[in-house]
Amino acid sequence: MIAGLGVMLLTFVAMEGVAWLMHKYVLHGFMWFLHKSHHTHHKHKFELNDLFFAYYGTLAMLFFIFGTEPIDYRFWIGAGITLYGVAYFLIHDVFIHRRLKWFGKSSNVYLKALNMAHKVHHSTQGKYGSQSFGMLWVAPKYFKKAKEIVQKQQEGETWPNIPLKS
Repeated sequence: MIAGLGVMLLTFVAMEGVAWLMHKYVLHGFMWFLHKSHHTHHKHKFELNDLFFAYYGTLAMLFFIFGTEPIDYRFWIGAGITLYGVAYFLIHDVFIHRRLKWFGKSSNVYLKALNMAHKVHHSTQGKYGSQSFGMLWVAPKYFKKAKEIVQKQQEGETWPNIPLKS
């Protein structure tokens, strides 16, 4: 059981690398025709890009199915992928893009840095030229800027928009 939880946690962490690689080379590559719906403004709640949930869901389901009798490492890999999917949904779709209005704005430095990095990613609407392809890992430059903003907010000062691209 402990080893299984370790495999699940390791899979969750590894999924950030998988997500980064998929986002940079697949979504902004040959699957751009689906992902571009995520980089354009629209009024509906669903995007063609949401089909990628089905891909990861199917992958997790297969790991669950083939790792269930008896429960082995594949089950825990499926659990790690699922856990990452839940985190992705809550952080990316709910918190950052506000597709569901569950959370308000946060003064947490990590969440602010994460949001800033994602906004920089979306500042380029085309297939090329984007940066910040991860979901949970944030480059240190965003932490620095987010920390400055939070400190200024706590001091009661208004903070002008900071250019994020360097």
